[in-house]
Amino acid sequence: MASASPAPPRATDAADWAALRLWYPRPAAQWVEALPLGNGRLGAMVWGAGKHERVQLNEDTLYAGGPYRGESPEALAALPEVRRLVFAGRFAEAEALADAKIMGRPIKQMPYQPLADLVLDVRNITELHDYRRELDLDGALARTLFRSRGGSHQREVIVSAVDQCVAVRLACEEKGFLGLRIGLDTEHAAEIAADGSELLLTGRNAGLRGIEGRLRFATRVKVIATGGRLFADGNRIAVESADEVLVLLTAATSYRRFDDVSGDPEAITRTQLDAASAKSWDALLADHQAEHRALFRRVSLDLGSSASAALPTDERVARFREGNDPALAALYHQFGRYLLIASSRPGSQPANLQGVWNDLVAPPWESKYTININTEMNYWPSEANALPECVEPLERMIRELAESGAVTARTMYDAPGWVVHHNTDLWRAAAPIDGAKWGLWPLGGAWLLQQLWDRWDYGRDLDDLRRVYPLFKGAAEFFVATLVEDPNTGAMVTVPSISPENLHPHGAAVCAGPSMDAQILRDLFGQCIEASALLGVDADFARTLATLRERLPPHRIGKAGQLQEWQDDWDMEAPEMDHRHVSHLYALHPSSQINLRDTPELAAAARRSLEIRGDEATGWGIGWRLNLWARLRDPRRAYRVLEMLLSPQRTYPNLFDAHPPFQIDGNFGGTAGITEMLVQSWGGAIFLLPALPDAWPDGELHGVRVRNAAGLDLSWRGGRLARATLRSDKGGDYEVVHRGQALALSLAAGESAVLVADGDRLVRA
Repeated sequence: MASASPAPPRATDAADWAALRLWYPRPAAQWVEALPLGNGRLGAMVWGAGKHERVQLNEDTLYAGGPYRGESPEALAALPEVRRLVFAGRFAEAEALADAKIMGRPIKQMPYQPLADLVLDVRNITELHDYRRELDLDGALARTLFRSRGGSHQREVIVSAVDQCVAVRLACEEKGFLGLRIGLDTEHAAEIAADGSELLLTGRNAGLRGIEGRLRFATRVKVIATGGRLFADGNRIAVESADEVLVLLTAATSYRRFDDVSGDPEAITRTQLDAASAKSWDALLADHQAEHRALFRRVSLDLGSSASAALPTDERVARFREGNDPALAALYHQFGRYLLIASSRPGSQPANLQGVWNDLVAPPWESKYTININTEMNYWPSEANALPECVEPLERMIRELAESGAVTARTMYDAPGWVVHHNTDLWRAAAPIDGAKWGLWPLGGAWLLQQLWDRWDYGRDLDDLRRVYPLFKGAAEFFVATLVEDPNTGAMVTVPSISPENLHPHGAAVCAGPSMDAQILRDLFGQCIEASALLGVDADFARTLATLRERLPPHRIGKAGQLQEWQDDWDMEAPEMDHRHVSHLYALHPSSQINLRDTPELAAAARRSLEIRGDEATGWGIGWRLNLWARLRDPRRAYRVLEMLLSPQRTYPNLFDAHPPFQIDGNFGGTAGITEMLVQSWGGAIFLLPALPDAWPDGELHGVRVRNAAGLDLSWRGGRLARATLRSDKGGDYEVVHRGQALALSLAAGESAVLVADGDRLVRA
């Protein structure tokens, strides 16, 4: 039996913010069912239990270890021999030597670790009736509602960026009913003291792999009860016969910078707690939501709705492939924006592999920064989705990596500039780790810089470009000094390097000049050349880069019609044909060196590579494929991949991405991919509805950003453009493309243009 058609989107720009909720009819039974809150620096996972509530906590600088250097003292001496072996085709020997002499010490970096659990043991709660827990994305609020023993209970949790605190409110309709014990539990070596209405947890982080633990941390809790009484009970705070209870929590470590751990967490948390406790719950909530909505409400997306939208969120995920729930795709898109706001704010650390949420002392891949795709993907949605402030922590990390990576460049390569390999951590370690087949890849910093170029390209603020240009120049200086002429091809190549985490058919990953390296360097050098001209600096250096850029390995098409992953045509003999990484397709997305408009033959080869690789992958791998199919303007394949991403195999009940296990990059890749299906801007043009699937015949998108400093609203009906409004911030020339038809516009600063479809033509209304 056919299901009813989705209701069309509203015809106004008044978005239904209240619809943007995750909800469930039962408490969380596992961590990936708990609901995430965050302010960039603090993360909280709310379980929504009735009697034994748990709020699991993170502070974004609580990692193991302390400041350290990881370079091997034998790396520089071994480098010439590794290169010789690679050029001689003795790849396994080269990799073995690199493992023995070049890789970092320790071989792994430091893990991100949980802080503590805020535990609320509530008396007088028996069976739960009329239960509902929800995450309000627009309000950045977790709420739990239920009835027990005839009375209704409400609990609300926020993590405020304004007041730098976690706030938990418990209320019951029956006066004097609330009785509970409030405590902190932690897996760290720590002391917990209760004094009147307050708790103080203090401790020191653990050392690991020979790196001494150098961080001190503190967490403070203050309990404020309306009615009843409260008192210290051992290392807990007890509340009896209260009408309402407000619990405030602050947390900090002694981390100031990657090389400075001299902060005073007890003083920081004291100041924060005193300020927060001077405000009422209503004031805390109002200030928190106003600040959050100033970011969150910049973009709205309406794809229509259906009866499925009323189902619990996990049931919607389970049924998504059955069709008829376009609102789930819109919810997932906005959930990604919510997660970026919650995990990456000015002054915080960047979003790591798990954003800011982690409950394990030894998490998968240390929950740090994998920079051969994962950290980059975290920030793909930021610019187009009007969240440039969320990029500030990444810029600061890159600036610190340039300092740390300059030492790595000198120590390992005897080179100027700076370099980072495939991972880093809180301590800005830049040496290669894990093993040569994973970590001997010197392009991590160069890829991270692409997000800063996007910041310039979307904002067009010359002061921004002037500030970050030295980072680009330093990265380029390293490669000018370290690229080597390949005696077999004559190209200037990176060596040793790898195509991230993939093995070629000669028993190793180590090679010379993999395609992705040349693609990233083509962007990096080109950006340095463009910035040099815009800023009027370094003309000689720009000429050097232009010459070197021409000698990078070209894009090559292999015997199967595919875009080659390596200089040699090895793809069809590689041991993992369906590898999760699609590194050689960087040129298609996130770059636009290869595209259907300008390089159709190479775009066809990229498509062939994507077909060979297949769509099945890890969560983030599917997220990347979603963006790639959107760039190829294939709505059917893009939507099929989105269905795979929004399945129980790749999306947990709380909408966290399932690698598995949880990695947040897939969420951000999904948000970016949905945006790319509807709007793209690259190569000096703006593309409207380039990969619109049949499942979304009607819709509206408001507030997205495009390159050359402009904002865009658009609506469509019956799969065709109804209206688009382009607003230029600073004035400029724009080319807008819809269904292959282009319209050139020249707008003044602050000017808008309304565009409509006239048959097959795009015209200005």
